[in-house]
Amino acid sequence: MSEPATNPAATSFPAPTISLPLGLEVLRTYSGALVSLEILFGGLVWILVASSNVPVPLLQGWVMFVSVTTFFLSSAYLTLLITGLADRINTDWNFLDVFYHFVALLFYFAAFVLEAATTAANGGAHIKPLPNSTETVMCITYPRGNIFTVLSDKQYSINVAATIFAFVATLCYGCSMVMGFKRWRM
Repeated sequence: MSEPATNPAATSFPAPTISLPLGLEVLRTYSGALVSLEILFGGLVWILVASSNVPVPLLQGWVMFVSVTTFFLSSAYLTLLITGLADRINTDWNFLDVFYHFVALLFYFAAFVLEAATTAANGGAHIKPLPNSTETVMCITYPRGNIFTVLSDKQYSINVAATIFAFVATLCYGCSMVMGFKRWRM
């Protein structure tokens, strides 16, 4: 008697490769904690840049794109790990983890630099209310560099906070990439 035919689709894909625990146990690992911090700080960057009314859309548009995109992608990645669905998808999760965090690190570093440039380009300009009046006047002390932005004190403070959180998010993505690379090479 002949052997039963095997399904070629079942034998052509390798078993999923993931070295992180699934379920809520992933939050007890450094990688799970870093992904949670990526979501937290990325969300803060998104909220802060949006609340500053995006005074320089040419520069801050990229910051908004990166923060929103990575927020949703990191949330989806963490959701796949927590729900255990990552074990049902046949792919090399360790490689995807390294690749995603590498791309996110590059994008977030560019976003951090652009947000810092927007904040630093304020150049001594400030808006002051006129005494005994409801009108305001813009005072320019000394413009520095080729980019010149006019930010109110509130916008400047919000952009400083967004720059700091973008830097912290960049560090989180870098640490996640290094940890993922070590897992991938094991």
